[in-house]
Amino acid sequence: MTGIHATPLTGPGFGSYPPSEVTWLLSDLSHVDLEAPTEEREEAIQCGGAHYAESLPIEYQPSEQYQALYQSSLAASASRVAHAVGVVTQQALAARGAGLVLVSLARAGTPVGVLMRRYAKFRHGLDAPHYTMSIVRGRGIDTVALAWLAKRHDSARVMFVDGWTGKGAITRELAEAVTAANRDLGTNFNPQLAVLADTGHCTDLYGTREDFLIPSACLNSTVSGLVSRTVLSDELIKPGMFHGAKFYQHLAPADVSAVFIDTIAAHFADAGPAVDATLKELARTDRTPDWRGWAAVEKLSTDYGINSVNLVKPGVGETTRVMLRRVPWKVLVATGAGADVAHIRMLAEQRRVPIEEVDALAYTAVGLIHPHFTSAATGEDGKAVRG
Repeated sequence: MTGIHATPLTGPGFGSYPPSEVTWLLSDLSHVDLEAPTEEREEAIQCGGAHYAESLPIEYQPSEQYQALYQSSLAASASRVAHAVGVVTQQALAARGAGLVLVSLARAGTPVGVLMRRYAKFRHGLDAPHYTMSIVRGRGIDTVALAWLAKRHDSARVMFVDGWTGKGAITRELAEAVTAANRDLGTNFNPQLAVLADTGHCTDLYGTREDFLIPSACLNSTVSGLVSRTVLSDELIKPGMFHGAKFYQHLAPADVSAVFIDTIAAHFADAGPAVDATLKELARTDRTPDWRGWAAVEKLSTDYGINSVNLVKPGVGETTRVMLRRVPWKVLVATGAGADVAHIRMLAEQRRVPIEEVDALAYTAVGLIHPHFTSAATGEDGKAVRG
């Protein structure tokens, strides 16, 4: 590997979290114009074979009605999220010990990493280091960031963190990329992934396997430290640099990142007994991943004539991403799904996306992208799927 020419970033210069909460192993691309309307961006990807990580969608700006729905969702689910944070943090500490180093996958993993760090400090007085770094579907993990971490920490103590699993694509990408990086760097990173919600049944370290609304999924940068999705472009990211991202400082008036963290953390004390009870139950449970989510997605792909698992985005979190960042074909919701999909229904109405209620759906919600209906579909390599 070439020499590392990267300097980690912290708030307030980059991101709205305090420096104690997270260190960003990212290159600052705030000065670069990378955004385009979704349809134009995806058309460019399709026509030019560009990778989705080389550009950014325009950030969705929520209406007052949508913001009110987010606030009510946060109030309703805060204790549930706090419980999941406690469960997954206790497992992470058991797996890595007091030398735990949290490394979240930007960007959905970042708020979760901040919360896990908060819980470890609240319950154990532990100041666990927390970093956030990039992994890109089809191109792997940021090996410059891994090399930087390995020079400063015991790589075996690192726990990778994300918000949730869908069908498990990133879980697989992480395993393959970390295995290759260990071979090339001579490190001992464990590709195990800790998530709040393992809806895809593809990791053994999770807060829950229920597919419920994690409120941070409702928004983009304004609940994730005002940082964009990560960017990887050969033109912008030279050898020895971290993957890139933008700091949307102009969105500061709408930033709810700190309020989200504080709201969840306020429930940590009350969550303690239930966390301990859940941990005892999990100790008696076979948590071996069976990848049932992937199998469910394969069936949906066939049933709806899509014939590509990459175009099926399962789970409340992934479906929300489809609605905020992509051009969806339709949304499937489990019959009887209630508050967990209220924001999805609102977005679908705003974007005129049909919703189909499905009995015995394996997830609470599933977003579908169809290459015959839109050029917004990307495959395993991150490039457009041509219908």
